[in-house]
Formats: sequence, C-alpha cells, structure tokens
Amino acid sequence: MKKLEGKVALITGAGQGVGQGIALALAEQGAKVAVVGRTESKLEKTCQLIQEFGGEAEPFTLDVSDSNSANQCIDAVVRHFGGINILVNNAQESPLGRLHDLSEEQLERGWQSGPLATFRMMKLCYPYLKGDGCIINLASSASKRWDMSGYGGYAAVKEAIRSLTRAAANEWGPDNIRTNVILPHAKSPGLDWWIENNPEEAAEFVKQIPLQRVGDCVDDIGKFVALLCSNEASYLNGQSIALDGGQAYLG
Repeated sequence: MKKLEGKVALITGAGQGVGQGIALALAEQGAKVAVVGRTESKLEKTCQLIQEFGGEAEPFTLDVSDSNSANQCIDAVVRHFGGINILVNNAQESPLGRLHDLSEEQLERGWQSGPLATFRMMKLCYPYLKGDGCIINLASSASKRWDMSGYGGYAAVKEAIRSLTRAAANEWGPDNIRTNVILPHAKSPGLDWWIENNPEEAAEFVKQIPLQRVGDCVDDIGKFVALLCSNEASYLNGQSIALDGGQAYLG
C-alpha cells in the first residue's frame, strides 16, 4: 500500500517548481491532489503529469492573498474530494531587494501572500485536518545568511511563517494535527531567474552547499514532504527542516 493512500492533499502554488514537485511526489504515494494556484494552464499541466502515471488530481484556481478566493477554493476542494488531510502552503511572492530599494508595496505583497495567507489557509483547513491532519509550510534559510543584504524583506516574511508553524504545532497538536516547515533549495523557475540575474552570487551560493548542488523539486523536496506527511513521521511536529544540502545551520 502506498504511504498516502486515501489522503487528500491541497497544495498551493502547485502549477510549477517546488509546488509541482510536491504534488507529483504526493500523488505517487497515493494522495488525491488539489492542485491550487493562480494560473489555470499551469495547474492543468501538473494535473496532466499526475494523471499520466495513474494519479488523481484536480485543478483549483486561488489567489492566496484574497480571503474570499481562499474560502471558495477550500469549499470547492471539499465538495470535490470530500475533505482535506494535508495542507501544503507553498505559494509566495518574494520581496527581494535592499531595504532602500524595497517598496512598502513589495513588502506588503510578501506579507499578504506569505504569513497572512499561511495563517488564513491553516485556519480555514483546520476543521478538516482535525483528527489526522498534516500541515507543511515553506520558509527559507535566508535569515541565516551571514550577509543578509538584499534579503531582509524576504527573510522577514519567511521567518513569520516559521513562527506561525511553531504556534500551530503547539496549539493543534492535541487535535492530532502535525505542523512542520521546510526550508528548501530547489531548482525552480524562481531560482532559475535568480541564477540568471545574479550569476556570480549564484556560483558562490552553490559552492557553499556541502553537497555541491541545488535540490530537485521532486526527488529531493517532494519525496521528503511525502515522507513528512506519512505515518512514518507521525511523531515529528513543530520542526524547521532545512532541505538545502547542509548549507544552513538552524541551531
């Protein structure tokens, strides 16, 4: 039997990159996947990839920054699949730039799409997760950089997600909801853009990874998330886990 047989997983930002990798890996382990995001064509592509190996997936459009959109999406997922067992909060606009160059509007979008959206989605899914639920949030090791120049806003919103994760783990653990956060380095379209625009910094960045490579969205990130959501990790709760080849030290 597959590890996630009979489970329903809702994954935001699942049309590409890390979200798509997680969707594929969870579906391979038997989960029915609500593929959620803003761009319908990308969502349909992820669903097609899942269906090609016999998995079950359905696209649902959602702007995580919009509370009405979130309510409607979750209602639609529950109507279609009958419930939600796994929530993966992956979608996020990244407010990158030095503090003098970063606008309040950029930081606000990072806040709205990051910690506020994570907070909202966790609370909306809570009634369905009670009893045997799992939440995986996505953060970043940017706050652990020795030189955070250009990453202050991004690190700030991601650290807020880590705090919300820890609170949910403590408050909802008695309801048998496990909440953990991963901090991944993954070969996603966002990272590809960053590498293209910052080639020298990117080369140094990879050198600083002990394993000397950036993770694969499916094999290195998605499959680990599938493990986190399975009964094999049933005692793991409230933890920040850096999936970064050993680069960050979180202690």
